[in-house]
This record gives sequence, structure tokens and C-alpha cells, in this order.
Amino acid sequence: MRCGILLWPALLACCGSACAAADYVVMPGGRFESALPQGPAGSVSTPVEIVPFRLRAEPITNAEFLAFVRGHAEWQRGRTPTLFADARYLLDWTAPLQPGAADAAPVVNVSWFAAKAYCESEGARLPTWLEWEYAAAADETRQDARRDPQWRQHILSWYARPSTKAPAAVGGVANRFGVQDLHGLVWEWVDDFNALFIAGDSRTQGDPDLLKFCGAGAISVIDRDSYAVLMRIALLSSLAAADSTGNLGFRCARSVDGDLP
Repeated sequence: MRCGILLWPALLACCGSACAAADYVVMPGGRFESALPQGPAGSVSTPVEIVPFRLRAEPITNAEFLAFVRGHAEWQRGRTPTLFADARYLLDWTAPLQPGAADAAPVVNVSWFAAKAYCESEGARLPTWLEWEYAAAADETRQDARRDPQWRQHILSWYARPSTKAPAAVGGVANRFGVQDLHGLVWEWVDDFNALFIAGDSRTQGDPDLLKFCGAGAISVIDRDSYAVLMRIALLSSLAAADSTGNLGFRCARSVDGDLP
């Protein structure tokens, strides 16, 4: 397996057994219809081909991120430049090397830069939006449960709840692929978070504030009944790569052969 390179500074990522310890699930890929427009005009729903890949079965936990910052001191709170992490970075931790929440809870208050660096440290990357959306469309028995109104309502009920408490421990019920906690625990970074809105309507061009609100951004979404997806896209689109929030974590992905693409 080829080792990755950390984003900042250039440090060799882990190799061999150290990288292999994480639990990655094989995602078979195939044709998938995204809630975002994929057609040439930006207003039609054209199925895309998802290349098979591997996805972390669970979000990265506090314990895992603690091990990472212990080994890479430049990503400890107070040492990371503000260019790569804002003032809220790991703000919920009681100290730079002391998570404030349970070890098994997903790490939150991490920037996109930090999440990317973590994934590269185990020879991986952040999933793309299409990869994440593809994995999150499955329920326990179906590869794509999005047309089921009951399933949609169940997912939406979590997104509609205020995030007032620290996340619970990872380890929820696995979907058909064996992936856990895609819904109901934390929101998650994706690699291409800042390129999610592809709209041809002039009302969405040149005004970044429009990306901060679900209603304004709905014009760019093909399946407007996918409110939970729309809420997630709106959140990610409103962020900068150095931003951190108390309900946003991440998981990593790899190509099927284990190497970075």
C-alpha cells in the first residue's frame, strides 16, 4: 500500500499494520441518482457511476483523534495555525490532550483541514459527497431506501432536533453495507464540501449568503423531498475549510485496493 502525505506539514502517513487497524467496509458502487443536479444543464437528474470504494464503518472517535494529535503535535489545539483551524477547533476538549467527551463518541469541532490530515495519516482520504450520499441512502436491508416515506421521516426527525448535547458513542445499527451512524449522530465533512451547489439560476450566483439557508439553496436540488439531504448540503456549503462546529465530525474512505486515488 502507498502511504499518504499529511496536508500540513509534509509528514509521512502510517503504513502497514498501523493503517490496517481501522475498520473499512467495501462499498460496491454502481449507478446512483443524486439529489444534486448532475446533468450538463445543471437542472436534470442524471445517474452517475459510483466507483467501488472502501468507507470507514464508523465516524472517527475522540480516542482515535487523540492518538492522532499525540503523534502529530502540529494538530493539537493551540498549535494549529488559524489558517487551518478556527478558534472553535477541539473547543469541547478540556485540554489539548484531554477529550471532554467519551472516548467512543465521535470527534467534533474539527476543521476540514484537520479531518483531511487525519485520513491521510492512515493512508486514506475524506469521501466525496456522492460517495457519502450513496452510502447514506441505504437502510438496514435496502441499498436505496430514499423513496420510503417512513424511512425519510425517521431520518428527518434527527436532523430537525437541536444539537444541544454531546454526541453519544458510535456503534449504531449498521445499514445494508455494514456502515454505521451515517444518520442520527453527527454531521460529516466530505472532501468536496465547497463545491456542492451547482446551480444555473442567476439567483444563486455570486451571493454566498444564499448557500447558508436551506430554502434559498433548494433551487439547486433535484429531489426537493430529500429535506435531510438538503439540510446537510446547506450546512456544508456555508462552511470554510478552517471552520469547526460542535455537531460536525468525519469518517475516511479509500479506494478498493487500499491506496489513495
